[in-house]
Amino acid sequence: MLIRTEEEKDSPAVYALNTAAFETPAEAKLVDTLRRQARLIVSLVAEENQVVVGHMMFSPVVLPGHPVLHIMGLAPMAVAPDQQRKGIGSALVLRGLERCKQSGCGAVVVLGHPDYYSRFGFSPSARFGISCEYQVPEEAFMVVELQSGFLQGASGKVKYHAAFNNV
Repeated sequence: MLIRTEEEKDSPAVYALNTAAFETPAEAKLVDTLRRQARLIVSLVAEENQVVVGHMMFSPVVLPGHPVLHIMGLAPMAVAPDQQRKGIGSALVLRGLERCKQSGCGAVVVLGHPDYYSRFGFSPSARFGISCEYQVPEEAFMVVELQSGFLQGASGKVKYHAAFNNV
């Protein structure tokens, strides 16, 4: 399996993958919108035999009152239904976090399953005084510091790109 930066030629395959992995095409449309409107995204694909079998995107989020903090949000992530539970998602998360750190990002937030994301160092964001702008279970909104102490003294409600309001 090859994990690489998404290229323009991957767009149709990524759209199809997100449509297959989720109940509606909302996430596929979100990816398209973020590509056009968000700045500094990290978008990766997992390829098996030259077929895109996984996709993950990170886009900037804002912590009001802390404009200099470079924080990314992990979403969405999709793995082809017939390729799940083979380590593709884990490989995407690990490579994505590495890319975010290389880009100068100090922390990443995610809304997801605590048992899954805790394996990558994510913990409930509430311990940092950070919450999500959406009504979600507290334990499902998590953060990982990519730079030790990056979130010290930071708190507030994370704001996602406006495109997330349509999901």
